Amino acid sequence: MASNISVTLLPDAAPLITLAYADALDLLLKPGWSVALVDMVLYEVTRNETPTSGRISAWARDSGIPVLETSIYRRYLQEGTVSPVRKANLGELAIQEAMSGFGLHPDQTGVFLFEDHKIARASFLLPENCRKVSTRAFLAFMEGQALIDSAAEIERRAILAGRQFSQIRFPPE
Repeated sequence: MASNISVTLLPDAAPLITLAYADALDLLLKPGWSVALVDMVLYEVTRNETPTSGRISAWARDSGIPVLETSIYRRYLQEGTVSPVRKANLGELAIQEAMSGFGLHPDQTGVFLFEDHKIARASFLLPENCRKVSTRAFLAFMEGQALIDSAAEIERRAILAGRQFSQIRFPPE
């Protein structure tokens, strides 16, 4: 990426969970890009007590990760108090909403980090300055840039800690 372009990484829930299992959330900061969490995604990964919810919450707080507000999350909160809300795909919809905002800023690139086969096949309408990248491709990129020693080691740590790590290859090799 050109030096005058700023890059913001927006991880979905699954990459956050995988990296938390691997005790490797700080890897999101390694490329030197901005990292932001979308409000709905942060809520999804912290609303229930899980093996990773506390780690993700503490990491976001301690790292000063900004949270991007979305109308999806605001509406979820409003409607959730009135009637049950369909929760499927709300995090992805909120990320899509946040990334659409990048279309107004051609000097910024948004990178959507995901780990779900449905997302790989989904045709998100994203601005030209946005990309979607799988966790595995992100780790391979970091290994190729010598930012980590081994992408396979991060995957191994997540799996040994109990994570069912996606076998997705996106973009396909």
